[in-house]
Amino acid sequence: MQHGFELHTMHIMEATTLIPSEEQRYQKHLNLPEIGTKGQLRLKNARVLVVGAGGLGCPVLLYLTAAGVGTIGVIDPDVVDLSNLQRQVLYTTDEVGKPKAKVAVNHLNRLNPDLTFDTYAMALDIGNARSIIDAYDIVVDCTDNFKVRYLVNDVCVTLGKPFVYGAIYRFEGQVAVLNADLGDGRRGPTYRCLFPEYPNEIEIPNCNDTGVLGVLPGVIGTYQANEVIKLITGIGQSLSEHLLMVDLLSMNQQKIKTKRRGNAEELAQEGLTSAGARPIPGASGPQTISVQELADRLALGDDIFLLDVRERPEYELCHLEGAILIPVGMIPNNRKRIPTDKPVIVYCHHGIRSANVIQYLYAQGGLTNLYNLEGGINAWARDIEPEMAVY
Repeated sequence: MQHGFELHTMHIMEATTLIPSEEQRYQKHLNLPEIGTKGQLRLKNARVLVVGAGGLGCPVLLYLTAAGVGTIGVIDPDVVDLSNLQRQVLYTTDEVGKPKAKVAVNHLNRLNPDLTFDTYAMALDIGNARSIIDAYDIVVDCTDNFKVRYLVNDVCVTLGKPFVYGAIYRFEGQVAVLNADLGDGRRGPTYRCLFPEYPNEIEIPNCNDTGVLGVLPGVIGTYQANEVIKLITGIGQSLSEHLLMVDLLSMNQQKIKTKRRGNAEELAQEGLTSAGARPIPGASGPQTISVQELADRLALGDDIFLLDVRERPEYELCHLEGAILIPVGMIPNNRKRIPTDKPVIVYCHHGIRSANVIQYLYAQGGLTNLYNLEGGINAWARDIEPEMAVY
């Protein structure tokens, strides 16, 4: 039996009984001695915030709703995109373009109308994170944004809240329960205990470029929901001092022992102070240039440096005339090749990797002469050079 935690009950009166419809709905839980009525009441009285309603958030939200978690907060600033539907199973084709948080809650309400859902169609940021997170017992990190992930960690650590971490990459995923109450005044490892250094933007993978197996977030998100239910009900052995790694290609799983750093609280406070004291370089997005504007400036003979940050096979398939190839992974060792005295147009396939490169170069050297080509070479081929090979 793992150590429990105090439910956050200041906002609602704690329920002490299940109504007949709940007894019928949760019958299979009630039949489990480990959960029973007591455990189901703990679920009913629990408040859980899910940060991100994407690939991981969809299964987490579905299973927590089905399990009867009484109050569920959903925060996500994005809208449904057609490319989401390969893995984000809460949404349908006719909902493309609609806010994820609102659409998700609409579906979840139909699944279990007896619950309370808090909808936040906004980004979690330094200005609102503390007030939002403080209203919940547990946070589930379903974001693919490192800035938000470190923010969730830092706020949860300062507020003494546990959070369930999940991450995916191609065919692999990770799950851990962080900052959990271990009893005797001790708490488990934090995210900064596992990954103390914030990765530079150039090291951050993006599923738009790398791809992700559609079922992977379903598997990892289900693991996350399981850990939340175990935390609330106090059953089983949680991943509070382990990092679980899953590889769906080989079907291998590993549990790595983790421990809390002695300065975990200080690291969290420093993170919040840093985030509040100065803007994150490039957080508002790099300077951009449209493919038409670039075409016009090239036609006028402007002195422009074209930087292609894709991989060589992509470059050999198609590239802008005169462009210099420096793949993303080689940028740190080739910064001196990038001029500072003329406009530098950085491009990739769709504009994601190039934006990360610009943010990295700004953070490392303060370069302000960089422009991201909107839509990347894909947009150039579509709008400017239709005879160009596409992929």
